Amino acid sequence: MSTGELRIQSLHIHPVKSCRAIDLDVARVGPRGLEHDREWMLITAAGRFVTQRSHPTLALLRATPDSQGITLDHPQAGELRIEAPQPMSTPPADWRRVTVWKREIEAIDAGERAAQFASALIGEPARIVAGGSDHFADGYPLLVCTQASLDDLNRRLPEALPMSRFRPNIVLAGAAAWQEDHIRELRIGSLRMRLVKPCTRCVMTRIDQLTGKRGVDPLPVLQQFRYDENLRGVTFGQNARVTSGAGSLLRVGDAVTVELRD
Repeated sequence: MSTGELRIQSLHIHPVKSCRAIDLDVARVGPRGLEHDREWMLITAAGRFVTQRSHPTLALLRATPDSQGITLDHPQAGELRIEAPQPMSTPPADWRRVTVWKREIEAIDAGERAAQFASALIGEPARIVAGGSDHFADGYPLLVCTQASLDDLNRRLPEALPMSRFRPNIVLAGAAAWQEDHIRELRIGSLRMRLVKPCTRCVMTRIDQLTGKRGVDPLPVLQQFRYDENLRGVTFGQNARVTSGAGSLLRVGDAVTVELRD
């Protein structure tokens, strides 16, 4: 069994699913991922999640969370402050079931002002919900990428892309390109994270996260050397989950020990 040492290069959260990333120097990690990551979400009138895949303007949504709630700001929709739902022993009247892909999640509706904001943002009836006991990740609580893999991809592209196109939570420095494919576990202090599944990439990687408009598309190049037949898609980064040490603080620059797959 081999081990190697890396470090955390950057940390990122997306407080509203599919909104612009927030870069952090320090982040607390729990069983649901980094604190404040994907705790809120826009949904259609039918209760289905809304992302940049269909509404690239979400890239322009700035979401600033704190212990009391979240502040949203968007060039078209304006600014909105939403207070976080308070914990309670019984489900509130505004509890609603929402859908992320095929997964149904219990969420709390943020109210009519939030619905007006969301509708103005995407140009159709929409609402904003907060997570109850769950979060709004596609399937796994954390996404880990390496800078070396992005560097290798950028050498193959006509124009270099920033890491924000791939929306990771944790970016590692010091690894070899695509080494993440071979890592079983990350150890950062008392925290243990298991890398469980390559992340298949979609059309969101085409969207410039600063403008909300289509930019250089990395998918055709990734298709040439990163196609996974079992997953039927191109991959970049690894989905991960916490196995022990929830509640730990992660800091940019932290040393990371890796356990490689056999």
